[in-house]
Amino acid sequence: MDHPPGGHGGQDQSAVNQPMPSCYRHADRETGISCTRCDRPICPACMISASVGFQCPECVGQGSGTGHAPDANRPRNLAGGAVVADPRLVTKILLGINAAVFLAVLAVGDRLVDSLDLLGRAAYSPFGPLEGVAEGEWYRLFTAMFLHQAVMHFGFNMLSLWWLGGPLEAALGRVRYLALYLISGLAGSAFTYLIAAPNQPSLGASGAIFGLLGATAVLMRRLNYDMRPVLILLGLNLVFTFSWSGIAWQAHVGGLVAGTAIAIAMVHAPRERRALVQYGACGLVLLVSLVMVVARTMSLT
Repeated sequence: MDHPPGGHGGQDQSAVNQPMPSCYRHADRETGISCTRCDRPICPACMISASVGFQCPECVGQGSGTGHAPDANRPRNLAGGAVVADPRLVTKILLGINAAVFLAVLAVGDRLVDSLDLLGRAAYSPFGPLEGVAEGEWYRLFTAMFLHQAVMHFGFNMLSLWWLGGPLEAALGRVRYLALYLISGLAGSAFTYLIAAPNQPSLGASGAIFGLLGATAVLMRRLNYDMRPVLILLGLNLVFTFSWSGIAWQAHVGGLVAGTAIAIAMVHAPRERRALVQYGACGLVLLVSLVMVVARTMSLT
């Protein structure tokens, strides 16, 4: 089940070993980006997209002449989303939904799991009716993303969501971040439905989490951060995915590919066509997921 680069010759070694500065507004966050106006270091939560580079919230406020940017020039983050007071709000809500469903599973038991997990087409009992996505229960593609049964599975996914989700939500904005999470999870479910045995149930947020992991790699590359930590983490997760039994690797791979593709569009979209590229990429990934679901349903029925 789905539960769970090298240096260049001649470079000054002292400069290599020098730690990165911390954001002037968040001392616990190291960053390699500075405000193009005041040159103070700023983290993704404080970065506001400007015509050239990024600016800090104070410089943007001063530029508006009133200390507060008007609606037309509201502070924007890396992907063009509005800068908000709580950059982890959506992450907290997603954590709460996952936790509520997990508590419901503990209270109700297997009956709830059997009705919400991702199942292609099968009967849970020898004389029971056929169930699954192929039988019209398409909601399973979505509900399985919030469903956990084992404590370790739930804990690992929620820890990953908190660690990866916060910085991504701050850098992308709430709407784009939520789209990234949900579409990555749905793509993972669709790929699992397409490839896995129809009578093999699966559940968990791992498809969405792998989407966040791929998006984190894209964001760190965009900000010129050291890629080694996230690449090591990604490599370890892929090793676990393909070496441990009982893991729906299809959800991991589907979510990773979808999240990476969406994140590339989010952070590299040209300013003049930003919304078109960003939401167009989301729509394209959704369309591919839908095609996989329809094709698999036709083959099973």
